[in-house]
Amino acid sequence: MNLPIASLNGLATGLFLLSAFGSLATRQIQGCVRFFRLQSFALAASIFLLAMGTHVSDLVVVAVVDLALKPLLIPWLLKRYVRGELFRHREIEQLLNIPSSLLIGLFLTLTAYLSAPLLPLPSAAMGQINLPIGLAGLLVGVYTLAVRVEALPQLIGLFGVENAALLIGVAVAPNLPVVADMAFAFDMVVIAVVIGILTRITHERVGSTEIGAMRALKEVGIE
Repeated sequence: MNLPIASLNGLATGLFLLSAFGSLATRQIQGCVRFFRLQSFALAASIFLLAMGTHVSDLVVVAVVDLALKPLLIPWLLKRYVRGELFRHREIEQLLNIPSSLLIGLFLTLTAYLSAPLLPLPSAAMGQINLPIGLAGLLVGVYTLAVRVEALPQLIGLFGVENAALLIGVAVAPNLPVVADMAFAFDMVVIAVVIGILTRITHERVGSTEIGAMRALKEVGIE
């Protein structure tokens, strides 16, 4: 029974990491959202399989709530509060080109696999594959966050970082209380609404969604 679960978990975590690279390689914001949804589905599947393998019922709740919030609610909120043309036609501006970014992503993945043995060992044998992949997703997500210059792609990169942190967390400490696991997930919903509104206002006022352009939004009447 454990062998099929472990194999399925390996497939889910593999899709998780591929989604991180897909988000790094795409040039469209809509593509970033799609890869974020795929990554979130893979994360929820991995958490559910880990719950079955470790018999920790709290992880089932984490998987269900994560499935409802990240691949379903957050993309809907972004499309609701961000102008439609940003999703359909806007190309992402970044500091390095895609081939260079993918090479750096491969280097970060190798670094994660070499560094994983130095971290606390997962309490479950199934979690041993989650730890290096989660660490690789974390490093790739941080790099994605750093190389993008616009607010919405940076926000999606931040969501990828949170996904990777949760994948690592459930591998190292699957018995962590549900409240601790869910705190970041609900924070992401609030952040999605706030950044979505700010991005829309910035685009309407100054015609750009770059982070630097937000400096143009000044309060009226404040000297």
